[in-house]
Amino acid sequence: MNNHTRTFVMRVLVLVFSLGLAFAFFINRTSAARFQSPTAAPPQKPSTDKPIEEVQKNIQVLKGLRESQLIPMMNYIGASLGVKCDYCHMNKDNSWDFASDDKGEKKTARAMITMVIGINKTNFRGNTDVTCYTCHRGRTSPAGVPQLPLPEPSPRPVENQGSAQREALPTTDQILDKYTQSLGGPAAIEKVKSRVMKGTVTTATGQTVGYELYQSGSDKVLALITPPQQPVVERGFNGNVGWEKSPRGIRDLAAEEVYYLRRYPDLSKDVKLKDQFTRLAVAGKDKINGRDVYVVRGSTIDNRRERLYFDVETGLLLRRTSSTTTPIGVIPEQVDFEDYRDVDGLKMPFTIRVSAIDPSYSTTRKFAEIKLNVPIDEKRFNKPG
Repeated sequence: MNNHTRTFVMRVLVLVFSLGLAFAFFINRTSAARFQSPTAAPPQKPSTDKPIEEVQKNIQVLKGLRESQLIPMMNYIGASLGVKCDYCHMNKDNSWDFASDDKGEKKTARAMITMVIGINKTNFRGNTDVTCYTCHRGRTSPAGVPQLPLPEPSPRPVENQGSAQREALPTTDQILDKYTQSLGGPAAIEKVKSRVMKGTVTTATGQTVGYELYQSGSDKVLALITPPQQPVVERGFNGNVGWEKSPRGIRDLAAEEVYYLRRYPDLSKDVKLKDQFTRLAVAGKDKINGRDVYVVRGSTIDNRRERLYFDVETGLLLRRTSSTTTPIGVIPEQVDFEDYRDVDGLKMPFTIRVSAIDPSYSTTRKFAEIKLNVPIDEKRFNKPG
């Protein structure tokens, strides 16, 4: 496997494993090619999630930040400025030296982070009202002069005082109950004990690999990635041990990787919704691809803000967005669910699209086959001998 193919395979592993879905469970953090991480901070903090200065070298302005937030924040900065890791960090002979201060851009980045945190602390009570993206908008240098010709200002909407009373909206319980019934009902959901999913994963750059996912019970997971004309890469967790098998050999997953591996261990992340939120409220109506949707906003038990978009007619979940607050900005993520089909009495989306601030982590997963409650040999989840 050449370096280009290895980099692609590891990136796809990250894409498939890291995103916040019931159908993606893992993350592989490999810095050989670029930062490999989710674009949003993890919803919970593992017991090994130490302050970053205890884990990484030469941390100066982000002391106290949890290790799990560092790489998502770096990706956010990169997306805000439209740059890659090597804009600030040293890479010699395909080897990263993240602690090095040889590049002036890194020192400038420290000053900018300090400035952003200071502005928000002084003027916005510590809220992240001002971020890197506020000024940069995908450029390394903020625009200080308006570009001509100036766009026409949008007309200010005028409220129609004589309009009829606003449409009455259903309650959150009514929306979620309809969703449960649209999927197939509580009985169909509860009887799911295992799942096998086979299809493909396509990145934003158009690269496609084969993808298989095996799940059993609440925490046993096995994923297989098959790049074109290359050996299969496996990653699994048997409830106790996380492991990876690739052309480079077999290895145990580090504590942080095991955490991400178990980030969404159950079979119903996007099915059983009520228990995931401390607060839910109906935010109104919107449209997605011409279809009317009810919008439900909420806060999760780990203090993430989310919005859920349910089809008014079918009751099915069409979109789920989340935002994670960091010291320098709010990191968004969007997941779209399409092509619902009946699988043993339970409707499941056969196409899942993920949009992230870093296009490298945006994927489209299309499943050709999904089977529920199929026998899976428990030994498959064990680390190979």
